Amino acid sequence: MNLPDDKALSANEGIKVRSNYLRGTILDGLADPVTGAISADDGQLTKFHGTYQQDDRDLRQERLSQKLEPLYSFMIRVRVPGGICSPAQWLEMDRLAQSHANSTLRLTTRQAFQFHGVYKSNLRDCIKQINDTGMDTIAACGDVNRNVMCNVNPEQSHLHQEVYSWACKISEHLTPQTGAYDEIWLGAEPKEPVEAEEPIYGKTYLPRKFKMAVAIPPSNDVDLYSNDLGLIAIEEAGELAGFNVVVGGGFGRTHAEPETYPRLGNLIGFCTPQQVVEVAEKVVCVQRDYGDRSNRKHARLKYTIDDRGIDWFTAELENYLGWKLQPAREFSFNNTSDHYGWQQGVDGNWFYTLFIENGRVADREHYPLMTGLRQIAQIHQGDFRLTPNQNLCIGQVKPEAKAAINHLLEKYQILNVEKLSATRKASMACVAFPTCALAMAESERYLPTLIDKLDGVMADAGLADDPIMIRMTGCPNGCGRPYLGEIGLVGKSPGHYQLWLGASVNGDRLSRLEHESVNEEQILNILTPLIQQYAEERKSGEPFGDFVVRSRSLYQFEI
Repeated sequence: MNLPDDKALSANEGIKVRSNYLRGTILDGLADPVTGAISADDGQLTKFHGTYQQDDRDLRQERLSQKLEPLYSFMIRVRVPGGICSPAQWLEMDRLAQSHANSTLRLTTRQAFQFHGVYKSNLRDCIKQINDTGMDTIAACGDVNRNVMCNVNPEQSHLHQEVYSWACKISEHLTPQTGAYDEIWLGAEPKEPVEAEEPIYGKTYLPRKFKMAVAIPPSNDVDLYSNDLGLIAIEEAGELAGFNVVVGGGFGRTHAEPETYPRLGNLIGFCTPQQVVEVAEKVVCVQRDYGDRSNRKHARLKYTIDDRGIDWFTAELENYLGWKLQPAREFSFNNTSDHYGWQQGVDGNWFYTLFIENGRVADREHYPLMTGLRQIAQIHQGDFRLTPNQNLCIGQVKPEAKAAINHLLEKYQILNVEKLSATRKASMACVAFPTCALAMAESERYLPTLIDKLDGVMADAGLADDPIMIRMTGCPNGCGRPYLGEIGLVGKSPGHYQLWLGASVNGDRLSRLEHESVNEEQILNILTPLIQQYAEERKSGEPFGDFVVRSRSLYQFEI
């Protein structure tokens, strides 16, 4: 652990040290019938187990006036390395959403499932049943390597399968080894912890969360540069040659604190497939040993690199490895979007990518999405792929089964991609209110309404079929990756957002902050003339973000 003499450890470091390898007093807290909550220290530890304590913020003031404690519940995040699950697992997620949560499923921007509204009395049973499906929740949150993302890539399935297998190996290798998870959630017999219980992480784990993604060019749907560690699969002569290594991405920031900022990762070299698990481990180890453990706002890998320099980091990584990375290989990305509708893979199987607005799987009036997907899962023999854009790919559909799947998509009115605007299909939002404790403004519940109005602006400009990538979050932490949106909206306060503009469509350029706080009227007043100018003055094939960057010297984005 690297810590200057004049700095004290953050409070979270003490919680981890005292936790007995993440055990804490979680079991005692779960057994307490007096409150729907657990202690603050245990609330930090349960994140490592894949669950956050929350409360319904819509009801907070009302309950306070009635002298009641907040309506506490828990969010559970289910790891799905590479985003792939079986139809049987999908059906179990659906069933648990009905029996233990709020009757919805949420597909996250990191290819995981989330349950919301799980009460403390149901928490252990729900996590136990998740594990019974062959999935788990450990390390879905916390100061550890989280769910490893992987390109969905149905058109290149021969390479995808091999790359996906490496993503799964990395995920398994970096999963915490503590017995606390099995003891607390699965009823395993408690064992006396030993120093070797966490051979990679140690008793203090990482200074902060660590995110990892694997991409297969030309698709960058995982937003690879936003991750602490990104691996770019390199294909040569039809085979997987290895991976380019990208380090230091991350989006968490704090309003009014310019020393916190979004950052894209640096390309530092290349490794072979046989080396990639070791590279992932040693990147984690360098961050474990040198990351800032005094200031959690300064604890991500991006700050470790910026404080010491990318050359220092590369040399230190190679010192940990005992060998040098090769020079990076040539590659190119051309998009971060999903390919909607039916696509045929190279193996002859079919894939249908369905738009799921902001990742929320639920039954709505005239739109029985959850029921329809349940019926599909009951007959589907392939897989389900959660995309990094919060959508769902029904994968590996045999040619003879395509008509039956298509019939159910039509029957339940979820064959929807042709009916939606291009901008809506390029949109993404985090959860925010009412459950996220960090939310400052609406996101998931508000973005669809804003897009309704922007669709009108786009249609008036003759751009109804042209996508503009818009992303919204309720706070500056960046779960919906707004800093890589051509239009990024970051919550400041109820009804007010920062406006960021100008990211690239292939994910290699951040947007820039244009306005510190704007409401809906101001957002539309800024974007309407800009979109009209884009329609009139763009170059052939020029994306909106590129136009914004090119035209900044020509236009002032006034309110």
